[in-house]
Amino acid sequence: MDDVDLLVIGGGINGAGIARDASGRGLRVLLCEQHDLAAHTSSASSKLIHGGLRYLEQGEFGLVRKALGEREVVRRQAPHLVHPLRFVLPWEPHLRPRWMLRAGLWLYDHLGRRSPAFPASRALELQHDPLGQWLSPALRQAFSYADAQVDDAWLVLLNALDAAQRGAQVQVRSRCIDLHPVQGRWRAVLESADGQRHPVNVRAVVNAAGPWAGGLLERMQARSGGPALRLVQGSHIVLRRPWPDDSACLLQQPDGRVVFLLPFAHDHLLAGTTDTDYRGDPARCSALPSEVTYLCEAANRYLRDPIAPDEVVWAFAGVRPLLADPDPRAAQLSRDYRLQVQVDPAPALHVLGGKLTTYRVLAEEALDLLRPALPQMGPAWTARGDPLPGSDWGDAAQACSRLLALAPWLPAGIARRWAGAYGSRSAELLQGVQGLHDLGEDFGGGLHAREVDFLREREWACDTDDILWRRSKLGLRLDAAQVARLQAWMEGRIPFPRKGLCPP
Repeated sequence: MDDVDLLVIGGGINGAGIARDASGRGLRVLLCEQHDLAAHTSSASSKLIHGGLRYLEQGEFGLVRKALGEREVVRRQAPHLVHPLRFVLPWEPHLRPRWMLRAGLWLYDHLGRRSPAFPASRALELQHDPLGQWLSPALRQAFSYADAQVDDAWLVLLNALDAAQRGAQVQVRSRCIDLHPVQGRWRAVLESADGQRHPVNVRAVVNAAGPWAGGLLERMQARSGGPALRLVQGSHIVLRRPWPDDSACLLQQPDGRVVFLLPFAHDHLLAGTTDTDYRGDPARCSALPSEVTYLCEAANRYLRDPIAPDEVVWAFAGVRPLLADPDPRAAQLSRDYRLQVQVDPAPALHVLGGKLTTYRVLAEEALDLLRPALPQMGPAWTARGDPLPGSDWGDAAQACSRLLALAPWLPAGIARRWAGAYGSRSAELLQGVQGLHDLGEDFGGGLHAREVDFLREREWACDTDDILWRRSKLGLRLDAAQVARLQAWMEGRIPFPRKGLCPP
């Protein structure tokens, strides 16, 4: 039976961030995830690192200030993964008045520390702006401001990888099926996908189970009363159409909500999100036809060329665990988080709520709260902006230049995708490779056998969904026959020995 200092339950962004921080403080850490890393909420976001402009209208100034501060920290930690993005906010006089938008943007500019990567907001005349050609000719005036875009699943993976490199055990497809206190500590039993069970003695537990956290909290505390979380489904749609890579839109809606239009996967458009109360298994949520229709109609109020539901090439949904609130409007629920400390019958911390942008500071606060139970831990360290794996080649453009200098024969599309995902770790993919033929079979979209093996061996990928949707996004480019070929090829491979950075 293993002994660890900290068991982190949940392999989303908060769990991975806490595991990374704890490992860097010298704790013996075990992170377990019942499915794939970032399998649910953390790969179904709007893929933004942002302060949350619309939260100002709800009076959440502290959350916005915290998120804007983290925006720069996270960008420094993974410049190849997090890139600044210009947002255009068209103005329509029958919705929010011009003075209100201007005042909100002024606050947004001044609540966060200004940096060259995130210039101040300004007014625009759309007929003179490059994005104007994509929008309805009836729209004349707009504002621009800056935030950042990220591949959410990769941000989770890099935090888990960094945690593993610092000594953490990372076990995917591993469920915590039993957890009970024994003399002031916890005894856990983890069950892997093949049914093997592994007992662990634990000094403290972090419940970072996302949509499942409320249920786990009730079991660990034998708690009764109202639910701690309210589950809200958010859906997005993806369309195959070019969109300026450096521009996004924030679109006001008559119902008071906002919808984002974002560049995605080089030549696609991402639209989202919705807010719908959800009941059921969070692992089984999917975009509803009504949500797809809503998002198309929301975009069509602003686009020059309308979109239709039959143009949607991918729709995905995730369940957001928001702090419970009696407000019937799901869109008005706070995106802030609460960290709930448990002392008896054994030390634990429950992560309730939260958002992608603030994961690092959430992890820091969580571990500081656990210090009485784990006094041997080192000091907080992640605010220094220590880079995540692969970040030492700079931003995605710089990483792509370095990669092409190393392998000038590499097709531009592959180089661009690798640079934006692996950064300097692309060099590991190229070890011993002399040319394109050494990358092995091409399954389509530039996905070669060597990369598939790399993802299986180094990135905890187990099946085609892990590879095509959470990691590479090449599910947008492969047809059914190519996916079937990839699946057959993976099933025929000898499983990698699960050592070191890989799940056991």
